[in-house]
Amino acid sequence: MHELSIAMSLIDVASEEAERRQVRVAALHLKVGPLSGVVQEALVSAYELAREGTDLAEARLEIQQTPIRMNCPTCRSEQAVASIQELWCAECGAPAIELTSGRELELIALEIE
Repeated sequence: MHELSIAMSLIDVASEEAERRQVRVAALHLKVGPLSGVVQEALVSAYELAREGTDLAEARLEIQQTPIRMNCPTCRSEQAVASIQELWCAECGAPAIELTSGRELELIALEIE
């Protein structure tokens, strides 16, 4: 389960930043896309386990899901992709050659007190 190593890395990064700034972290905010290879429920569970006994034991994990989007070579516009199984333009049916979002696994903010 690679979600545990991801959770541990998130805790390490947040702990280092909290120590550097001399603050307490209330929440970690992540962006996670469906193509990131991360199972959200597994990450939440791993985070709950990994934070025990750390300075982040009370810090929440807030996850923002990002949609899969593509640049359509035919329509020349950015389009949402219907699902992982349907990687083509919803307007014209062109295949998704260039994805612009959906692969994210980013720590975007630390909520501090």
